[in-house]
Amino acid sequence: MEQPVVYIEGDGIGPFIMEATLFAVDSVVRAVYSDKRIEWKEALAGQKALENKGTPLPEETLEAIRKAGVAIKGPLATPVGTGYRSLNVQIRQQLDLYACIRPVKWLKGTPSVVKNPELLDVVIFRENTEDVYAGIEWKVGSSEAKRVRSFLWESFNINLSEDTGIGIKPISERASKRLMRSAMRYAIENGRRAVTIVHKGNIMKFTEGAFRNWCYEVARSEFREHVRLEEESEAEDGKILVNDRITDDMFQQVLLFPQRYDVIVTTNLNGDYLSDACAAQVGGIGVTPSANVGDTCAVFEPTHGTAPRLKNPKYANPLSLMLSAAMMLEHIGWNEAASALRNAAENVVEKGVATPDLAEKMGKSGVTAMDFARVVIEEAKR
Repeated sequence: MEQPVVYIEGDGIGPFIMEATLFAVDSVVRAVYSDKRIEWKEALAGQKALENKGTPLPEETLEAIRKAGVAIKGPLATPVGTGYRSLNVQIRQQLDLYACIRPVKWLKGTPSVVKNPELLDVVIFRENTEDVYAGIEWKVGSSEAKRVRSFLWESFNINLSEDTGIGIKPISERASKRLMRSAMRYAIENGRRAVTIVHKGNIMKFTEGAFRNWCYEVARSEFREHVRLEEESEAEDGKILVNDRITDDMFQQVLLFPQRYDVIVTTNLNGDYLSDACAAQVGGIGVTPSANVGDTCAVFEPTHGTAPRLKNPKYANPLSLMLSAAMMLEHIGWNEAASALRNAAENVVEKGVATPDLAEKMGKSGVTAMDFARVVIEEAKR
């Protein structure tokens, strides 16, 4: 059986960590199954696409992902303050990959800045298509910004100064509810104990406040037999606690009481901040995976960027991408291979084998991405 999977190398360190990851995945799949293989299909995005296709995100790349239904990609560069919009955001929006799923869990042996990183084991469901990341904004001084300022003044008596850039923050009932639905199903299927809605609804009442309310509506109306609310009795064994926290409070909660939290559901910008802050507790974004999932396809990617300051990219850390590949294997139902890859990677790190970014914190010499992959493969075969 061959499973088609699209891969996008990515920019910067992307080709180096992708090569190591594909090598590891193929080897682990061969070790676990006698009748299953992945048929890799390369698609272009980022600098490689710009050079070969004249655009950083060709339509044929999106179509290839739609056809295969599953893809894995390296990090893609995003110009700051100018140039094209984030390709990561465009891919998520174009393919309607509305749930960004980021499990954050400590791998034994990984250096951490907190005393007890093992207490944090959360899965963050971040809404992927709306909020300020929707890209509805106008540059200061532009004719569009002037029109919006005039409209706000004439229609609502809102006066913005001429030196104001303007953005819009859309939060819809449909997007909010389908994200909560996805998180609740995940919690039920994986035996999780709590789902926490994170929002800034005390200030942004009609966007983030509405997000909170719509999430609660889904829990109450569609999953009532599975949940209990925070104000209800704790005596209902086996039910999933559904509660909510204000965003700024949540940042201290995951530091002070990480063991209290399990599945987190939140809006786009909050989710970006919170997932990186949680990753910092378990060793950083270089060791945490990510999936972007919709109803018809999914794209798996590392949580980190292109690491342009890394002098020798062959020493880049492939762990985030490898763990994302393990999520991909689970997504296509190859759970045995997913477990083998994840467990092997964790065992290797616990033994002190890592690329320089982690190895130096362990007081050891770092290995290249490909050498790390080779050690992971040998560990998986044990």
